[in-house]
Amino acid sequence: MAFGRRKTKEQPVDEPGSVGAHREPEARVETPVADDAYGPFDIEDFDDPAAAVEGRLDLGSVLLPLPAAAQLQVELTEVGVPSAVWVVTVNGRFTVAAYAAPKTGGLWREVAGELAESLRKDGATVSIHDGRWGREVVGTASGVVRFIGVDGYRWMIRCVVNGSPESVDALTEEALEALEDTVIRRGDTPLPVRTPLPVQLPEPMASQLREAAASQGAAGGEVVAPPEPDVAGEDVPGGEEAPPTPTERRSASGSAMQQLRSTGG
Repeated sequence: MAFGRRKTKEQPVDEPGSVGAHREPEARVETPVADDAYGPFDIEDFDDPAAAVEGRLDLGSVLLPLPAAAQLQVELTEVGVPSAVWVVTVNGRFTVAAYAAPKTGGLWREVAGELAESLRKDGATVSIHDGRWGREVVGTASGVVRFIGVDGYRWMIRCVVNGSPESVDALTEEALEALEDTVIRRGDTPLPVRTPLPVQLPEPMASQLREAAASQGAAGGEVVAPPEPDVAGEDVPGGEEAPPTPTERRSASGSAMQQLRSTGG
């Protein structure tokens, strides 16, 4: 549960057709969460933004609490730039990514339909569930992939849960618990809808990643390494956000089957 947050208030929105202009208070779109004590949260909901970092891994656009004893699996682009961070537990792995979204919300419902259609075309068994924040898409083949989405103010979360049939329920609970306390740092930069928000690694983790990549030759793939204690725990310093780096695997609605085939990878 997040501490140091402001009480619920009217949130401003951009003037139509403006960039970084004055904001009016009428059209705030609330994340559809029944209890305001639970997230995901917007960093602007905190009186002190530094409080949002406490107890969470600062990935630039996403501040993510980690389950106990979790490892991190960093997905890299072909040029070695981080594009996604997977949380690896004994039950499987999950990732939380954020995307630019319209102020009116509703993007996740559209994306969920596209994910379901993509999985069906590739021969997976697809089911739709009513989850905590709306519909969830579950695809089953040799493994199970579950897509959980949350619509926020000018952002959308897509959480991918990737595990075996035997462990996916426990893994989903771990992911849901993390999502309840996740914080999004959207920023003020105007971005096209569905643009992935940038992944920024804390320097201790980035340094560890460089060493692991050098030894594994992992550019264009994935590197697994246990987080340093200060990375997994509290007071992880953040940095400036890097430019967005869209990749196929991290597109809002693409590569659903690729996620399913990567179960246990």
